[in-house]
Amino acid sequence: MHKLTIKNQREIERMRQSGKAAAHVLHRIAEAIQPGISTAELEQVAKEATAAVNAIPSFLNYRIPEHPPYPARICVSRNDVVIHGIPNKHEKLHTGDIIGVDTAVKLGGYHGDNAFTFPVGDVSPQAQRLLDITKASLYAAIAQAKPGNRVGDIASQLQTVAESAGFSVIQNYAGHGIGRHLHEKPELPCFGTPERGTRLRTGMVLAIEAMVNAGGAEVECLEDGWTIATTDSSLSAFFEHTVAVLSDGPEILTESPIWIS
Repeated sequence: MHKLTIKNQREIERMRQSGKAAAHVLHRIAEAIQPGISTAELEQVAKEATAAVNAIPSFLNYRIPEHPPYPARICVSRNDVVIHGIPNKHEKLHTGDIIGVDTAVKLGGYHGDNAFTFPVGDVSPQAQRLLDITKASLYAAIAQAKPGNRVGDIASQLQTVAESAGFSVIQNYAGHGIGRHLHEKPELPCFGTPERGTRLRTGMVLAIEAMVNAGGAEVECLEDGWTIATTDSSLSAFFEHTVAVLSDGPEILTESPIWIS
């Protein structure tokens, strides 16, 4: 993970543009989601949408130690998959599924990163409640992204909202700072203690991630070296925004019409 960076006004403006581009790609994927479509077809939508905004996909061929290069532009995480699911022509969506889509792009030298978990057709009340609570936990966390607060103030909101509803939060993976590099410090876990951790400063930009399981918090990495799934096969939801910490509070850089309930 790269060092923490403080962005000036010019850099924040560039990140508004990269955030807008990432949100555009996710919005186009949202329009394509329906029963019968394959996750590989969603990858193709992402390819076309990324090209339309003259951006570079942040995930394609991304490398981390002891993993193969990531082979796609988006991560598609269906039902019990938490994060990092790889698009596959054989994986088709069915009515009642939930599908998390994570996409990031680089534009003008800066990354924008966002994710949303979509219902496929009509879903069960339990699945819809998981989506609603996970989304609510993200917005509660974003509200804490103010100068003078700490990482623990954000993380504790993710945890409190989810656990108060009877769900669990992911322990092994976290949000992160973002800028010229996709992953910068600080790390932003889904659990924490208020008033603890790195202090937030004006000019920080954060990719805040809410990762919530309907069952237990335990996860496992599947054989492809990337896909992370719940060990108890329970449903999992994932929502993410890129957020700038400004003097007057947080600004969401990846907001789009799909977020309007």
